[in-house]
Amino acid sequence: MMSADRLLAFAAMSLLLIVIPGPSVIFVVGRALAQGRRAALTTVVGNALGAYVLVIAVALGIGSLVERSVAIFMTLKLVGAAYLIYLGIKAIRGRRSLRAVFEEERGAAGTTTLRTLREGFVVGVANPKTIVFFAAVLPQFVDREAGHTVLQMLLLGLVFSVIAIASDSLWGLVASTARTWFARSPRRLAAVGGAGGLAMVGLGVTVAATGRAD
Repeated sequence: MMSADRLLAFAAMSLLLIVIPGPSVIFVVGRALAQGRRAALTTVVGNALGAYVLVIAVALGIGSLVERSVAIFMTLKLVGAAYLIYLGIKAIRGRRSLRAVFEEERGAAGTTTLRTLREGFVVGVANPKTIVFFAAVLPQFVDREAGHTVLQMLLLGLVFSVIAIASDSLWGLVASTARTWFARSPRRLAAVGGAGGLAMVGLGVTVAATGRAD
């Protein structure tokens, strides 16, 4: 298997990438502001699961195909962007009913949690920037002479996921704490819910407008 130095180097690079607020952080914060702590943390888990599917794809050689194919890459990018915009608009439209949602949050049904998990998964697996990162960077840290390259990639992906879950969860907890204060006023809660929705719409537009086009 790979050396500890190689593993730590990848962990350090992943940490530098993850701690800087990016699409996943904005998405989690948006969900925290719009729907609260439960939704934010569930989204983090779903996002991490989606990202790990990309790790598996890269380990099996599919990731490099997606990264090289303009059509596949653009399709994934636009699907992810459209889904983000849809979720943002949904949050904005439901901002005035957030008071009831907030009060019922602790007793929310399991189906709601599963839906939130699924939404986070879709965003995670359709994130083109994550695809590029895993396809271009992750293989560079694999020690091919040590063998078991697939297992090495899966291990590196697991390290990335653990760091991402810890960092994104922290962002979600901080944002949901601020939402709790806003919840004391229905008007303020509606405003912060709308802000979370706008953040997701803005993120979707950004994802659609950036990245390679050739």
